[in-house]
Amino acid sequence: MIVEMGIRPVAADLVGGRLCLDFVNTVHNYGSGTLRDDISSYSDLVAWSRRADLLDEAEGRLVGREALQRPAEARAAITRMKELREGLYSLFVAIVEDRPPSRNDLAILNAALSEALVQSQVVRRADGFVWSWRREDRMLDRVLWPIARSAADLLTSKDVSRLRQCEGDDCTWLFLDTSKNRSRRWCEMRVCGNRVKARRHYLRNRSKRARRRK
Repeated sequence: MIVEMGIRPVAADLVGGRLCLDFVNTVHNYGSGTLRDDISSYSDLVAWSRRADLLDEAEGRLVGREALQRPAEARAAITRMKELREGLYSLFVAIVEDRPPSRNDLAILNAALSEALVQSQVVRRADGFVWSWRREDRMLDRVLWPIARSAADLLTSKDVSRLRQCEGDDCTWLFLDTSKNRSRRWCEMRVCGNRVKARRHYLRNRSKRARRRK
């Protein structure tokens, strides 16, 4: 049985524009004392994979049971997941800052990509041919395959020039700027954008009040 590489449904926290960016964005405030991780356990990984449409409900239950039966392997999968996520974050930030990525970060991606490519195949459908993944229910890190493929596809596409990092206070999320004039500044206007605007409005009003008191 195979799982086709389809398009993800939109969810509230899937704002990156690519699967690999949404994956990296499961960590909030990289490098700060207020870092928050949305995926700290295998059950968290399954829940996020469901939101990102990497697993359907039945697959989520299946790999969840496998993880409970093989806790050591589940912990190892989470370790590999975190290594890939951190490597991708560092790699993408280097691109945003227009500096060369480290060899180690590229090596982490290529190691994950090598495993992913072994599990990929082309299948025929009524409307043509598509990329698909072999279904390997017992491989607990199989949700990392499409993430590695997504990162490789982004890095080798023209869209990589649209990679941005949110300018919101304490926000480290990454996204693709698909605006016509490439002017997008925040991961989400209604969250980080509004917060920045509200802060600026507060500072302007405070400055005006201070001048009036003089």
